[in-house]
Amino acid sequence: MTTSPTVCARWLDGAIRRIEADYQRSADTHLIALPLPQFAAHGIDLYLKDESTHPTGSLKHRLARSLFLYALCNGWIGEGTTIVEASSGSTAVSEAYFARLLGLPFIAVMPKSTSPEKIAQIDFYGGRCHFVDHAAQVYDEARALARRERGHYMDQFTYAERATDWRGNNNIAESMFQQMARERHPVPAWVVVGAGTGGTSATIGRYVRYRCHDTRVCVADPEGSVFSAYHATRDATLTAPGSRIEGIGRPRVEPSFIPSLVDRMIEVPNTDSVAAMRALSRLLGRKVGPSTGTNFVGMLTLATEMREEGRAGSILSLLCDAGERYLPSYHDADWVAQNFGDCSAAEQRVKDALAA
Repeated sequence: MTTSPTVCARWLDGAIRRIEADYQRSADTHLIALPLPQFAAHGIDLYLKDESTHPTGSLKHRLARSLFLYALCNGWIGEGTTIVEASSGSTAVSEAYFARLLGLPFIAVMPKSTSPEKIAQIDFYGGRCHFVDHAAQVYDEARALARRERGHYMDQFTYAERATDWRGNNNIAESMFQQMARERHPVPAWVVVGAGTGGTSATIGRYVRYRCHDTRVCVADPEGSVFSAYHATRDATLTAPGSRIEGIGRPRVEPSFIPSLVDRMIEVPNTDSVAAMRALSRLLGRKVGPSTGTNFVGMLTLATEMREEGRAGSILSLLCDAGERYLPSYHDADWVAQNFGDCSAAEQRVKDALAA
């Protein structure tokens, strides 16, 4: 029996209303002023927008909401559609949440090496995990699986930069600037983000141009990622080994990473990301994730440069997710030593950057 257009439209209306109602039930995330008097004394203030407080615990909650609304409004998702995504990280967790909200099946295509913690979170929201041997296989396998299931491949790496309306709706940039309005330097000199899809850097880059803000966008890129080399060369055929900092960096150039919207790239060694993650966790009194450590390295690099050049201003970045997800890995000293080696030199570099 063929479903009538009226029934389809009714389901679509209900799906969008459920997502919007969920948004209305959620408070905005907090802006945290970092207690760093060694920079504040020179007129430099550092802030983190805490995205760990979303219902699914990460920055990717915003992306997942936008991807679902984009797919729904494009007519790609209907009642009973199986949602497929290539992701072993926070995007899959957040998409599983929204799929459950709409009563839709969800499958995350991920490498076998994915952490048990992330798999458990996807399972908690009713999603299913489909494993491949290597990270590079997730794209083709997700497309093929969506065809077999007669479902929809979300493809975050293509649609992240266009699913969010950078002028307003569900826009992290607008929220950041509104929350900065009464600070000493309300328009940041820099916004520092990581890049997994590139969607966040694209949204913020477009927004600061649209609003005519004197703000520059910096991407802190982890060791092994292709984005820094791509930004320098604009060669979209480049590949790299891939990042070992979960959630950011990619082995191939993703369609959503728009280099013209990024003013600067800072390449961050893995040990520096871990050392900065530890230092920031001590500073805040709670654990943060490794990609937030990468962001913090970028912030400290820029703050040090500003201090040396006698420039005042604010630097704003993201606390991407909570460190509790990484207790058996990045927050475990033995795991770090086995996977990244000795971090003592990196810890000294971070200590020096934080010195008065």
